[in-house]
Amino acid sequence: MQFSHSRLDCFESCKFKYKMRYIDKIETLPSTDADNALIIGTAMHIGIEKGIEEGIKAYYDSFPIITDEHINEAIKLEYLIPKVQEILSEGEYELQIMNSDFVGFIDLTSRNDDGSYDIYDFKYSNNTKGYMDSGQLHLYKYFYEKQFKKKIRNLNFVFIPKVNIKQKSTENIISFRKRIIEELEASEIKVVQVQFNIEKVIEFYQSVKKVLETKEFPKEPSYLCNWCEYQEYCEKGVDYMLLPENKRRDIQKINKKVIWIYGVPFSGKTFFANKFPDPLMLNTDGNIRFVDAPYIAIKDYVKVEGRQTKRKMAWEVFKETIAELEKKENDFKTIVVDLLEDTYEHCRLYMYDKLNITHESDDSFSAWDKVRTEFLSTLKRLVNMDYENIILISHEDRSKDITRKSGDKITAIKPNLQDKVATKVAGMVDIVARVVADGDERILSFKTNEVIFGGGRLSVTDKVIPLDYDEFLKVYEESNAIVTGQVTTNKPETQKSNDEEPAEKEEPRSRRTRRVREEPAEEVEQTDGDFSAQKVQETEPQVADTEAPEEETEEPAEEKPVRRTRKKRGE
Repeated sequence: MQFSHSRLDCFESCKFKYKMRYIDKIETLPSTDADNALIIGTAMHIGIEKGIEEGIKAYYDSFPIITDEHINEAIKLEYLIPKVQEILSEGEYELQIMNSDFVGFIDLTSRNDDGSYDIYDFKYSNNTKGYMDSGQLHLYKYFYEKQFKKKIRNLNFVFIPKVNIKQKSTENIISFRKRIIEELEASEIKVVQVQFNIEKVIEFYQSVKKVLETKEFPKEPSYLCNWCEYQEYCEKGVDYMLLPENKRRDIQKINKKVIWIYGVPFSGKTFFANKFPDPLMLNTDGNIRFVDAPYIAIKDYVKVEGRQTKRKMAWEVFKETIAELEKKENDFKTIVVDLLEDTYEHCRLYMYDKLNITHESDDSFSAWDKVRTEFLSTLKRLVNMDYENIILISHEDRSKDITRKSGDKITAIKPNLQDKVATKVAGMVDIVARVVADGDERILSFKTNEVIFGGGRLSVTDKVIPLDYDEFLKVYEESNAIVTGQVTTNKPETQKSNDEEPAEKEEPRSRRTRRVREEPAEEVEQTDGDFSAQKVQETEPQVADTEAPEEETEEPAEEKPVRRTRKKRGE
């Protein structure tokens, strides 16, 4: 069995965590907090090796929704990465060491004039002392020399300082970012050399023996629990964050569709959902006059019996409905939640009553977590049910602005749901789409950029389709064909290439143009596989888009003039 330094470190910190990660092999949804240490560390490594743009792109690509806090962290990456690059020698990045006992990756291996090598490990941390006591570099030297038969001369930690300052209540975002930049400019990258100690290698083998002999894996609570990915599961038994076994599935056998659509009121969302087979509407706003589907009103119910008034809260009605649907003692094929944000508010009021509070702030920050946990775990029950279609409907929200590094304000277009909750919901569905009404025309848009929240795990060629049930089914059919390598399209003849030259089918996709702003560092990446309200460093996917003029009309009025550039093939 191979052991890494991080694996043994996990065992020493908490044996229960070790069991969850390495024995049970349970994976979790990554935290969407802007300061997620793993995501920032990975982006830092990529940036040092491949450049600032790649590092920032990797950071933004890790999040479904980008906020001002994410931009603040990206600013730190932008200033720190060049500082690290200036002091490092050229060499080989991410060199793997592997034998029957040990596995690890050296961040940078640099060759000296005498034929020996120096190794460097990057640490984005202020905890210098903690790492100096680590056996990591000692193991790297021992097993590197054993595997490659080459001499390691120097062992080095590269400490990249974290700038952890908080925004004052009296300062705006621009002033706060100026303070961040001042701190970054004053920061110093430290390269600290470590003297090799063979005792660290001996300790490694002793620890491996201890792990192999361990039969019990008890929980070991400590301050580190606040940074553990299994905290919710360990302390509260919440399992909505657990992922399935890492095993490929046959997509062609999957008929279930789980979608989340949003748009302005009266844009046709409910009417569209009504076209799905055998629907049941879980309605919150009473707007069901123009659809003929059976429905359950998700609302408070008050019943007076003599002198007693009995009240059933809307969230209780929703949960009872979920429990009844789980029995599958019905012939419905489609379950529609209309509106999703209303159910969240019902959940909040229910938890207020349960916790005896009037607002989440009354219970410090724990109430926010309790409300989200109650809502998401219940919604997870719904989307996991064995019905052909699960449709979530939300109104569109344009009330929030995002401040770019330049200070410009960007109005976000996204579902009317709290960001942290929206992120989790996005991870539960196949795709998020926006309903756009232009006069009598109704379209379903899968576009996503720094303004528009959308996208998903489906491979979508047409970014805009008519708001029609049959057209929507083609999206799933095409996505299944693309994933399984059986690509079939329903394009007009003008978009088809010669059958003898199938590679030329990509030609129409390369003709898509993109916006080029005065600040290239803040262009937007659009991908089919990301839920995003904002992404930096644009690299357009190679998809046909005949709706470019309409996309311009959806941009905020304050956007700067643009010029068009032709996208090169293969980018």
